[in-house]
Amino acid sequence: MHSTVFRILGIMLGMFSTTMLPPMLVAWIADDGQLQPFAIAFAVILGLGLLFWLPLRKDRTELRFREGFLIVVLFWTVLSVVGAVPLLLQDTYTLGVVDALFESMSGLSTTGATIFIGIDHLPPSILYYRQQLQWLGGMGIIVLAVAVMPMLGIGGMQLYRAEFPGPMKENRLAPRIAETAKRLWYVYLSLTIACMLSYRAAGMSWFDALCHAYSTVAIGGFSTHDASLAWFDSNAVNVVAGVFMLLSGFNFALHYGVFRSRRLQAYVEDPEARFYLAILSGISLLSVLVLYSSGYFDSFLETAIDGTVQVISVVTTAGFITSEYHLWPSFLPVLLILMSTAGGCAGSTGGGMKMVRVLLLFKQGSRETSRLVHPNAVIPIKLGGKPVQESVIHAVWGFFALYMLSYVILLVALMATGSDHVTAFSAVTACLNNLGPGLADVAQNYAGVSDGGKLVLIVAMLLGRLELFTLLVLFSPVFWKS
Repeated sequence: MHSTVFRILGIMLGMFSTTMLPPMLVAWIADDGQLQPFAIAFAVILGLGLLFWLPLRKDRTELRFREGFLIVVLFWTVLSVVGAVPLLLQDTYTLGVVDALFESMSGLSTTGATIFIGIDHLPPSILYYRQQLQWLGGMGIIVLAVAVMPMLGIGGMQLYRAEFPGPMKENRLAPRIAETAKRLWYVYLSLTIACMLSYRAAGMSWFDALCHAYSTVAIGGFSTHDASLAWFDSNAVNVVAGVFMLLSGFNFALHYGVFRSRRLQAYVEDPEARFYLAILSGISLLSVLVLYSSGYFDSFLETAIDGTVQVISVVTTAGFITSEYHLWPSFLPVLLILMSTAGGCAGSTGGGMKMVRVLLLFKQGSRETSRLVHPNAVIPIKLGGKPVQESVIHAVWGFFALYMLSYVILLVALMATGSDHVTAFSAVTACLNNLGPGLADVAQNYAGVSDGGKLVLIVAMLLGRLELFTLLVLFSPVFWKS
């Protein structure tokens, strides 16, 4: 077991080391003085990868399902650690180890919570690197690796099942897992390019367009400006962001199916997609009405665009800021933070519990209500006209119970580090759902959170990215029994 895990981890570290090359190129072109930190990081990460891989390069033990979980968790934790190296070495903004690890984990988990103050003044290479972290983390570097690993003699199905989000983990686009991963990444790459070109057409520079396309399609939320999307003060930019955040919140397998069949109605035929659109439409309409009646914005057009795009941003867990939504009137800020719990669809780059789980919880609650009136009735739960297995329903309830328990423990732990109630509530919600910006002291950034609090939130981000079970299963004694 250990030899297989270390060999694959070495290969993955070697692959990740190559991601230092693009920011090195940016540093060289911009002459921003950050070429050396990225060069050192490249050498360190590549060296670690070779250290793990070389002694075991001839090992061909097949990867089992249990090792898949272990590698996924190790990969995200180890990558976050080594991803922090260039952030620690850069000399523009002094970061401690915890701060660098927080920023790296936030990027790879597509959370978008930042500890940087004065993002506008960071070197271009650091700005690019932060955005690239989110893009790589968006669909999961593990899924990308699965497309390559069959060529290296490594089975990929175990990794795919451990990494791919949502309760419906057996749905594949192709018989071979490598083809499935490749097709998902074709969709991901196509959306990224289309988003970049659209941002450019909306008035962004090529650099900003590329960086924001990375974090938009990844539903990450990092920006090259402190004010996020609000810096551009452009309805066109906001509309582009809203459209691509909305698209990225759909199941990517559904995108591929629509592309192949050329049937746009497949989006409204999918029960999870309909529920996703209904939630976004309802919350957007409510927010626009409240904002317009309060006169928060100067015009109805601005109210409609900013209100709708900000709702999409928060509910899908992207975390871009079109306006300071934490200052919105009435109950809206708390409502949006809570709605991020639903997140995007299963198989999307969004965080949260995933819409399909929320939909199944709603259907289960409705069934139990009906059983109070008809206790002997057999009432199957259906999605898209097909009955859902009871084992899936039980798994969803188990996930929800574990989610709530984790949330309470993290909330109490963060408050114990000195955070006030509102800050702790919003920070844990934002990090566990991979949202990013919260309320109160974490509305703009997380620089004011103590190191202990940041460690708590790092755990929250990792739990959210791996959807709880993948990480917590490692703490089960049964997992380690042969």
